[in-house]
Amino acid sequence: MANPPIVIHRPTPSGGRRVTVHYEGRDEILGLAHSDHDVIVFLNEAGLEEADRILDNPVWVEWRGGRAHRYEAA
Repeated sequence: MANPPIVIHRPTPSGGRRVTVHYEGRDEILGLAHSDHDVIVFLNEAGLEEADRILDNPVWVEWRGGRAHRYEAA
């Protein structure tokens, strides 16, 4: 199975999670999210419609280093 194209990385020491998308053989940083809303906005701006429906789908999104949907400082 291939890796999910969207990665929400572990929370940073100051709070927030980096969001990356794997596209055309490379990873692009979309931004630093402080909420699910931020992630959805980043994904919508990247051209993914209905991003709110995929946040819990492991085919699309991998949550690394911490609980999903939690953005507090590490």
